[in-house]
Amino acid sequence: MKNKVLLSLLLSAIGTYSAGVSADEWSYQLEPYLMVTSIKGDATIGRTNTADVDVDFGTILDNLDAAAMVHFEAHHDSGWGVMFDYGFMDLGGDKTNDNGNSTDVSVRQGVLELHALYRNKLNDGFIDYFAGVRWWDNDIDVTLDFAIRPENNFEKEVEADWIDPVVGVRWIKNIDDKWTFLAQADVGGFGLGSDFTSSVQSGVMYKISDLMTLDLKYKATWVDYEEGSAGQQGYFGYDTVTHGTVIGLAFNF
Repeated sequence: MKNKVLLSLLLSAIGTYSAGVSADEWSYQLEPYLMVTSIKGDATIGRTNTADVDVDFGTILDNLDAAAMVHFEAHHDSGWGVMFDYGFMDLGGDKTNDNGNSTDVSVRQGVLELHALYRNKLNDGFIDYFAGVRWWDNDIDVTLDFAIRPENNFEKEVEADWIDPVVGVRWIKNIDDKWTFLAQADVGGFGLGSDFTSSVQSGVMYKISDLMTLDLKYKATWVDYEEGSAGQQGYFGYDTVTHGTVIGLAFNF
């Protein structure tokens, strides 16, 4: 609840600031995108041993029930602005071995980012300094059914969400009138949400027209999070990197 209240306050503050300036002093960019995602690391639920998490894009695509990814930015002539990014995946899969034992796993992961930024203009581009929050929302359901010993059937659901403070920088360089290079990095967590989180991305943007820009880049996001005491029933540990190629189409207005 406190996480949702904090996000509501941030959104309210941004809306109040936006309402106080002329609309023609703002420029906007809205970008739906696809991320060719892979996840690698480890996760621990309750008293179970730590399990490797190594899921490539093919596996994710085969078990994908739903996904949504969107990025939004608003920039004011003063240099101040805001960035919003949201990615959501709903994965579900099951497997039965030769003994008739079955495993059913459902994973719903959402990551929302909201940052205030200040843009410093350069001769051939910009440097953006930003600070804000990264909100992780994870729901994991695991069901094990044993054909021979059904008394050992196991079902576990974990709902974990947390907010990480984040600070970062982004460099945008104009190569020519069509191509632009981008590099971005941030760091956060600091033990306030997760122990550590960081994201880096780099790539190019191609100006199709004044309205549309093609976005091609590579992005990786790390997180190291613990909840509860290791080895106890309520423990949850999540230490992973989510990475892959991003392909987006940005609309500028």
